[in-house]
Formats: sequence, C-alpha cells, structure tokens
Amino acid sequence: MSKRVAGFATRRSIAENHNFRPDFPTAQAGVDLMRMLFESPYSFSVVAERDGEVIGSNHLVEYDPIRAVGPITVDPAAQAKGAGRMLMEAVIERGKGSAGIRLVQDAFNTASLSLYASLGFDVKEPLALIEGELKGDLPPNVSVRAIEEQDYEACAELCRKTHGFDRLNELKHMPSFLTSFVAIRDGRLTAYTSAPHFYPLNHAVAETEEDMQLLLIGAGNLSPDRAMLFLLPTRQTSLFRWCLKHGMRIIKPLTLMAMGEYHEPRACYLPSVGY
Repeated sequence: MSKRVAGFATRRSIAENHNFRPDFPTAQAGVDLMRMLFESPYSFSVVAERDGEVIGSNHLVEYDPIRAVGPITVDPAAQAKGAGRMLMEAVIERGKGSAGIRLVQDAFNTASLSLYASLGFDVKEPLALIEGELKGDLPPNVSVRAIEEQDYEACAELCRKTHGFDRLNELKHMPSFLTSFVAIRDGRLTAYTSAPHFYPLNHAVAETEEDMQLLLIGAGNLSPDRAMLFLLPTRQTSLFRWCLKHGMRIIKPLTLMAMGEYHEPRACYLPSVGY
C-alpha cells in the first residue's frame, strides 16, 4: 500500500465496516489534510515504519495550551500489532507539560476507545456529528457576519469564560478556504464559530443556547449553498433537539476524551475533532 493512501484506506475501512460513511470522500482529501498537518509549525507529527515502509502516522496540534491528538492512522494490514499504541505514546510524551491533551474518537470504534482509555484518557462527553441546512430570520438586534481582526480578543475572552482557556492562536490560523463567523447582539459579541461547514476544524462557544442558535442560523444564511456539518455534545439536550427539529441528521456518534486539565464547560459550546 502506498504512503499516499494508507491513512485514507484505514479510516475508510473502519467506517465502512460499521456502516458509517468515511471521514474523507477521496484519497486526495486525506492526503491534503496530512500535508497541511506535516507542514504546519503548530503540529508535531510522527510516523511508524516497518521495513522502511510507512505504516502509520499521528499528530499533536499545538496551537494553544490544550493539545489535540490526531488524526491517527495505521495501515489495515498492520493493525492490532502495537503501532497505534506506539504512535499514541509518542504524542503523549510530546504533550507532557502542557495544560492537557484531548482527542475525539469514533464511538463505534471499540478498539480505539479501549486503547485511549488504557493510555490514561478519560471519557468526558458524548458527541454526535450532525449535518443539515440551517436558515431563518434573525431578531433586529442580532447580526451575524464573518469574523474580523477586532473580534479576536472578544472571542478569546468568551472561550476563556466557557472552558477556562482560549483557542485564539488556532482561531487566527484557520485555513483561508474556511470562514469563521461571529454573532453580535446589541453591539456586543456573544458567540463565534470557527468553521461550521468543516467539522474537523470547527469549534464554537456562545454565551447562551439562543446565541448559539442565532449564530448557526446566521452562518447558514450567509452560506446558502453549503450544508452545516459540526460536532454537537448531546448532553446539551435542548440544542440537540432544536437541531433535529430544524432537519439536521445524525451522521455518527463520537466521544470526547481528555488527559490532564479539564473544566466542565460553563456555557454553550461545540467542539472540533480535537476538542
């Protein structure tokens, strides 16, 4: 198997074996993500080799105080032989000294859940990947627009109030092909979302559930030809039901896991595929 498609084949085979659609629609999409991670100065990347051939890879994203693991890939022919554990141990060692390390795993993948738990990660949140269109009217005192430079500090403060830390550096380095949005209520920023159409890099925080709903509706209004695709903590039951009522559908279940510092979120939020 070539190095270009090993990770793509791994993730596709696991998803399809459980009757879920793969994370990457094509091998090239997987290659593009791997290239972005390997080239980023904020990503620590490692590979596993056997007889000179790459059989797996893993990454630790290091934008902000909390580190994010993944995606981890192992050649299907080399699974259950220790490569995944070695790749995880490498990024955990790298993350020592940080405030914490987080990851999101597919809940149907019992092997990865067992591996991460055995390495010291604790289950923190059940998640659902949901997809659909959100559109509607906004109140006259609320506006939603693309993020601007002057919004970043208010976004960081909102994140700190919600989680105890901010994701400012990550937010500032969103890829240019993605758009981040903010909600403004009565002239004050009350919510933001980093990439509501691309769940691996999306995260969002809002002062209230209503602010989150209006943010998502406004982002949908500004992106009429694109479906929303984001991770939702299903313990936020009323927001979950609101999404379902508006026609969004569940794609798959996932689990947020953490090692190190963790604060129970104090406001409405959506995690990325890292945390």
